[in-house]
Amino acid sequence: MNAPAPRFRAGAGRLCLDFVRTLRHRGTPGETEELPDEAALTAWITQCAPCATFPGPTAAPARRGAVAVQPVPGVEAPAAEGESGVEAPVRHIARARQLREAVHTLLTHARTTGPADCPPAARNLLNDVAAGNPPAPHLNSRGHLHWTAPDPITATLTLIARDALDLATSDLVARLRVCEGHDCQAVFLDLSRPGTRRWCSMSTCGNRAKKQALRDRASR
Repeated sequence: MNAPAPRFRAGAGRLCLDFVRTLRHRGTPGETEELPDEAALTAWITQCAPCATFPGPTAAPARRGAVAVQPVPGVEAPAAEGESGVEAPVRHIARARQLREAVHTLLTHARTTGPADCPPAARNLLNDVAAGNPPAPHLNSRGHLHWTAPDPITATLTLIARDALDLATSDLVARLRVCEGHDCQAVFLDLSRPGTRRWCSMSTCGNRAKKQALRDRASR
């Protein structure tokens, strides 16, 4: 029996870019939210992030001194169901969505006009989240490296924020691309030698584009 397909798409080249992908087909009629609740966020971390060990059905309470979730002007995230409450799961998903939009805002400016043009609200949110404690490496008795954190969700968000800040201020920002696939809009890091990669994935968007090109030629 074949293993089930991964729930989320990865392979964008950086953790922060894979996280941005969780809002699929951004800005198009087919825009799809892949993080509707904390269960989905936990599943994404388990599949895509290094810190995939959770102490229970939900993450442990946030570390003392963690940044509280506050509305961030100019960094709007799609509302989660039941977001009027103040339970930890709601705070986690609201914070994750805010961070995702801040990452997208930063990288959009970084690849076009430069990271200095990132709006203050997005920049401040990224800096606040990046100041947290990321997952810590742990070498077990078998020589296997694991990443652990008392609160894997908060720790992973810190890791994502740090990755985005690092990417936006590095030379690699010149290799950021937006997929040319129809209505895809995924941002990825082009690490090909010539720097001419056009699609987020050759097996999906690239394959569809080539099939469409063949159909177009056949119809002429």
